[in-house]
Amino acid sequence: MKYSKATNYALHTMVYLIALPKGNTIGVHSLAEMQDLSPTYLSKILTKLAKGGLIESTPGVRGGYKVSKAKDSISFLDVIKTVEGESNLFNCSMDHHEGCMIENVMIEAEQNMKDDLAAKFLIEITNKMDEQSINNIKGKAN
Repeated sequence: MKYSKATNYALHTMVYLIALPKGNTIGVHSLAEMQDLSPTYLSKILTKLAKGGLIESTPGVRGGYKVSKAKDSISFLDVIKTVEGESNLFNCSMDHHEGCMIENVMIEAEQNMKDDLAAKFLIEITNKMDEQSINNIKGKAN
């Protein structure tokens, strides 16, 4: 199974945003630079995160992005669903009238993975970051 690059960048972006001091924002160019990405590409990801209610943007010269929910409430699954959508990873292509036993196993495994990702919060990553990394993020904040 494989998630898109957008999900990878979204997860990293959210960790950076969670590491920001309360009330601070960071611009798309700084976030893109930290990940060696095009600001245009990252803007599309940020738009999804904003539409999903995970972040908000502040316009203007000192504007930027910040987390819009409680930092300790954002799970890996929240970000993945926001970027990837709600569809199942596996869909049986066979026409079974009574259900497909293979599909049942796959759905159960996928649900277990979703439950695990829902129980893991991005703030746990931020809490493990070293001081130099956090100071680098703070230095780019508005």
